[in-house]
Amino acid sequence: MSALLSLEGLGKSWFGVPAVSDLTLDVSEGRLLGLIGQNGAGKSTLMNMIGGVVQPSSGNMQWQGTPYQPQSAADAARAGIAFIHQELNLFTNLSVAENLYIDGFPRRFGLIDWPRIRTRTTEILKRLALEIDPDTTVGHLSPGERQLVEIAKALHNEARLIIFDEPTTSLTPRETARLFDTIASLRADGRTIIYISHILGDVKRLADDIAVLRDGRLVDSGRAADFTVPRMIRSMIGRDLSGLFPPRTGKSGTRTVLEAGGLSQPGVIENVSLAVHAGEVVGLFGLMGAGRSELARILFGLDPCAAGSIALDGAPVSEGTFARIKAGMAFVTENRREEGLMMDAPIADNLALVSIRSFGRGPLALIDRAAIDARTETTRSDLTIKAGDIRTQPVKALSGGNQQKVVIGKWQMTSPRLFILDEPTRGVDVGAKFEIYTLIDRLAAEGGGVLMISSELDELLGVADRIVVMNRGEVMGEVTRTEFDRERILSLAFREAAA
Repeated sequence: MSALLSLEGLGKSWFGVPAVSDLTLDVSEGRLLGLIGQNGAGKSTLMNMIGGVVQPSSGNMQWQGTPYQPQSAADAARAGIAFIHQELNLFTNLSVAENLYIDGFPRRFGLIDWPRIRTRTTEILKRLALEIDPDTTVGHLSPGERQLVEIAKALHNEARLIIFDEPTTSLTPRETARLFDTIASLRADGRTIIYISHILGDVKRLADDIAVLRDGRLVDSGRAADFTVPRMIRSMIGRDLSGLFPPRTGKSGTRTVLEAGGLSQPGVIENVSLAVHAGEVVGLFGLMGAGRSELARILFGLDPCAAGSIALDGAPVSEGTFARIKAGMAFVTENRREEGLMMDAPIADNLALVSIRSFGRGPLALIDRAAIDARTETTRSDLTIKAGDIRTQPVKALSGGNQQKVVIGKWQMTSPRLFILDEPTRGVDVGAKFEIYTLIDRLAAEGGGVLMISSELDELLGVADRIVVMNRGEVMGEVTRTEFDRERILSLAFREAAA
């Protein structure tokens, strides 16, 4: 098997911290390489070097046996490399055809040749079994269809190597199955693929070869047939993971931290009542559109509520988000990049974001920077956030798992009584998940209440003391840990059982 892409001694550092070190790897032509590793293992940095987004500090690359030194993403595209990012690179206000030809429109007699563009776009879409009009605006497509449009761009540009970065994060099971069929078709057509995912079962299913990164180094590689999921986990984290979930160290108390009664908002939720006790982790489960995130936003005061009551430690809470924060609520949003963090700001500033008023000193409430530095450094150490100088390093330079720790840390600094966590482990690897589960256990063990939303039932079964099930804005029932039963919970989620 010949190597389409060869990497030799590749290295790159950020802010003095090595992200990739002395990495040597061959990507065989016509095969699918599964690339795995924890957040912060160096996967994104490696792919950005291959894609021309950043340049290596050391080492070299070869493409089809000749030196390869891309200075931009355009250089990589011209060489025949396409990158399907987790956050798709599409213009949602333009048509499918316009997105495919955005880098250059063919002309005839000085005018854009639209018939040619539409014909070529239709041909490519048919190859992907995507039956949509080339003039359809991308913003009107589902996430799965948009991803196929991104793949269509790669085919239009005659890409020989296609890199997929966490491609199933926003897809439904049906869209995921369709994507896997498309990947199989691409392989049959002779394309080479690098597939990056935290879902190890998918990597095992799809890959011909597997490479494992840890701390910026290649620590394991070989044929996929020789890998088991335990070996993949062991290579990723450098040790055996005795259990996917830490043991519960706390115990649910009798004091009610949150009590919500009869919450209703037309078209959103209907007559929702639930309670969270001190030291308790309550899971909130339901299918897409069940109203879980909408309920969380209402509880936190972000969205209106037409009827019902919300009390914290027995006292009714006032309207508005600031009042809820002051009362002792914390809300970890499911979209940490856009709603939970200031990506370009330093880590310390992000940690102090919610509690900054408490650092005001004197009649003018001047910010005590030394106090902030000391407190945020303590929080960084307490949460084991892997970073350089948190006063200068931007939070965007952190891995997904460490970014999530910063989001949790900024709320922890307010000493809340209720933590609302919406998909707290989305987009993080198995090792970082374990650390976040440990943090959740600690939050409860210290006497706080935790309301945790997750689309992964196994996660709630491993973490929660009680699971509340929603469907179409209503609570269908709840199940305590001693009665946990997957079939029963799913039947509630599908409305197949009475509440």
